[in-house]
Parts: sequence; structure tokens; C-alpha cells
Amino acid sequence: MSTSCDILAKALRERFTEMLLTCEVRRGEVTVEVAPQRLREVCLTLRDDAEFGFEQLIDLCGVDYLLYGKDEWATEESTSTGFSRGVDEASSGRLKFGDSLPVDTPQRRFAAVSHLLSLQHNWRLRVRCFAESGDVPVIPSLTEIWNSAEWYEREAFDLYGILFEGHTDLRRLLTDYGFVGHPFRKDFPLVGHVEMRYDPDRQRVVYEPVSIEPRVLVPRVIRDDNRFLEPGAETSDDD
Repeated sequence: MSTSCDILAKALRERFTEMLLTCEVRRGEVTVEVAPQRLREVCLTLRDDAEFGFEQLIDLCGVDYLLYGKDEWATEESTSTGFSRGVDEASSGRLKFGDSLPVDTPQRRFAAVSHLLSLQHNWRLRVRCFAESGDVPVIPSLTEIWNSAEWYEREAFDLYGILFEGHTDLRRLLTDYGFVGHPFRKDFPLVGHVEMRYDPDRQRVVYEPVSIEPRVLVPRVIRDDNRFLEPGAETSDDD
């Protein structure tokens, strides 16, 4: 028996035969990937075609795939020397100001993901579009199709540095005036670049270099504890 997701995915594949890069159903959700050159055309059809009727854009977010699929933790087992403290130093938790991650920048690094809703069909759809460049990410704006995209695109620009071509008011939304960098990028130090405090002598807020040292927390390892064993049970020699 076909689910609503299967019906939607089939309709999308038939309607956009050569316009979708991928169309998949995973965990009860439909996701399509569209090239930047076709994004506006596809989204306009998704909104206006009665077969789909996606009249609402309920969310749009940026994604940085710089460290996608990479993990600095050996999480499968622990050794006699303790839990691994990171086999590959490749996280922003270790970065200081001016540092860079020891990884190559992939071309398909930044993407904008739009979440659409069709009330008449009770469908939800995720539309993903990768920027062609990993250094200067540019993706077409959807503000002319859905007005609600305006603030979401400003947020993605602020946090990820994604430029939305055609957006008429692309300004920072959440960070402070003069903020340097984009804090949700994977190569942005978790400790930040500067710290701020109120100076009573100057009677104003001042910015100073970061004073804290970056560190990566070690995940806890659950081990057997004699206090919680049933009467008569024995523990291993390693406990």
C-alpha cells in the first residue's frame, strides 16, 4: 500500500523528470535536490500547480557540510588507557582565532534547505539546493515566490554566509554590528573571536580578545558498578 510520501515522490518524479537531481523518501519524509539554475522554476511550479499546491514555506535554513561524515571520536570501544580523546582533530571546538580546520573545502559545502507545506494535499516537502562554490556560496532567493523566505534567508546569510541572489534586503539578523565571520560555519571557533563585557570606567561595552582556552569534552563511558549488581552476580576483571 502506497503512503502519501510515495504518492508525492512519484508525482514529483513524473512532473520534474529532468529537473530534479535526486528525489528520495526517507524516514517518512520526501526530499528533493535541485540545481541553483532550476530552483526558482521548480519552486514556482510547486506553488502554483494544483497537483502540488505548496502554498506555504514554513522554514528555510542553511547547512554546512564541511565535516559531514567525519567524526573525531572513536565511539565504538574504550581501551585500558581510557576513552579516545579524539583520533582526528577536526572540530571547531579545538580552534582558536586564526586557526583553520585540517580538511579540504568541498565544492558542495553549503546548501539551503526549504520546508514546504501543502494544506490542500496535507503534504510536506524538503527542497535542498547546494551552492556551486564552497568559497562564495550563492543560491537564488525565494522571496519572490514565498514572502516568508525573507527573514529565513537573512538568518542563513548571517549564520552561514550564504548569499541569496535577488534578496532585496540581505542584512545580518542575529549577530551584533560589526560581527566578524559566520558563527554556524563548521570552521568558526566555538569560543568565538572576541568577548564583550561592560567597563564601568568607560561606562560602555568593550570588546576584548578571547581569554578562555578551547577544549573538547570527553564523552562519558558507562561501566559496570558493583553497587548496582544483583546478589550473586560477578563483574569482570577489568571493572
